[in-house]
Amino acid sequence: MLKTRLIPVLLLKNGLLVRSEYFNVHQIIGNPINEVDRFNQWNVDELIYIDISEGKNYDLGRDDSKLKDLNDPQDILKAVSKNCLMPLTWGGRIKNIDDIHQRISCGADKVTINSQAFKNPNLITGGAERFGSQAIVVNIDVFKHSRGTYEVYIERGKKGTGEKPEDWAKKAEEQGAGEILLQSINNDGAAKGYDLDLISIVSSQINIPLIALGGVGEFSHYPRGIEAGASAVAAANLWHFKELADRHGKKSLSEAGIQVRK
Repeated sequence: MLKTRLIPVLLLKNGLLVRSEYFNVHQIIGNPINEVDRFNQWNVDELIYIDISEGKNYDLGRDDSKLKDLNDPQDILKAVSKNCLMPLTWGGRIKNIDDIHQRISCGADKVTINSQAFKNPNLITGGAERFGSQAIVVNIDVFKHSRGTYEVYIERGKKGTGEKPEDWAKKAEEQGAGEILLQSINNDGAAKGYDLDLISIVSSQINIPLIALGGVGEFSHYPRGIEAGASAVAAANLWHFKELADRHGKKSLSEAGIQVRK
């Protein structure tokens, strides 16, 4: 039986790690290079970095960032991958096959693509044909409207598409995606748990693994995500503010009868 994966997601903005809340509040956490060293010592299964910067180049204005020589996203990827001892997924600013090739050449094992995959689904197919489906993760950001309906959003959660998340996930699978990274915009940074209905709806329509993301505030939220239909569970902010987050996360999953790598 395949073990359930526990995955930290680290968000990069202008070359620094940030915590996110509802996709529009970002608090600087620290240095992305130092963080990978910490995770190497922890019992996590994979690591996902997503670059949410909006400009073409990083603006490293902080004197204490210690990243003044790493002004390019690819330089940070190279530095992270050099020390990363676990599978590494990299996302952000990926617009074409050359961008995928560049990320993988710089040390990523997989890439996660979001807005550009929606705009040009052939990017999924082309990436899967060249690098294998296992290397292509499609990131789907979902907003829940007040009337209870779900809609896929792109452009860092700023633009609605009119598409249902389960429909887009199915199309992404058909185009060659190897995994879906499903994130709730409404639950981002709220620490109230995953959107379980969303996970259930999307997972029931696809045959590829689904990684749940968005809303984890306590370790008991992990098994609920798996029970709702996720194949793996991920979190972002939790990893910065909870001690021994790897051990407690695995323990919560194991106590719920879910197989994990110990």
